[in-house]
Amino acid sequence: MPEAKYHRVLLKVSGEVLAGDGGFGIRPAAINAIAEQIKEVASMGIETAVVIGGGNIFRGIAGSAEGMERSSADYMGMLATVLNALALQNILEQKGVYTRVQSAIEMKELAEGYIRRKAIRHLEKKRVVIFAAGTGNPYFSTDTAAVLRAMEINADVILKGTKVDGVFDKDPMKDPTAKMFSELSYLEVIARELKVMDSTAVTLCMDNNLPLIVFNIKEKENIRKLMTGEKIGTLVRKTQTK
Repeated sequence: MPEAKYHRVLLKVSGEVLAGDGGFGIRPAAINAIAEQIKEVASMGIETAVVIGGGNIFRGIAGSAEGMERSSADYMGMLATVLNALALQNILEQKGVYTRVQSAIEMKELAEGYIRRKAIRHLEKKRVVIFAAGTGNPYFSTDTAAVLRAMEINADVILKGTKVDGVFDKDPMKDPTAKMFSELSYLEVIARELKVMDSTAVTLCMDNNLPLIVFNIKEKENIRKLMTGEKIGTLVRKTQTK
């Protein structure tokens, strides 16, 4: 097996990916496919953390747009991420992968509370750590939570798994002429208003020189290929190499 390029990574998965083609809820086949990729990465000895969104169940900002009070809507979205985290944990452990869920909102019966040092210790013991409930605060997305946790655990890179192959100049689902970028700087992402992550998450990455790779998680071997240095998806980092 080729040598791994990274020592510790954080995988950000959108909740919509877990819904498969159904658009809502958790599809066992979809979550099983992601779990298989995570298992393969863990078997390479790479310390792996995961943040999952909750958009397949409830999206706080959408609830707010429909008239709900924003803080309450965001807390509901955080609880949706806990459901997804527990589902992923269950599938991973069925596959023999030691896993811990850490929640930013205390719920002792379901998950550990988030403690940075404990999370790092789990990673050092080669357990997959799933961070749930976002940052524990309203008005912050799971993208921002992913960047925050990645910095706290000293991850080498953030891997953002999506339903498309990378970052495009237009929505590839709506415009067949959309062109994918192989590499971007964070300043370009902000200037072009590309929908990579929300602006808070992008700025946090830029300020802390944390690289991000946006890729298609539905392609079965993409994560393993990224771990060995293959160029897949779009690399976003502080300075772009021409």
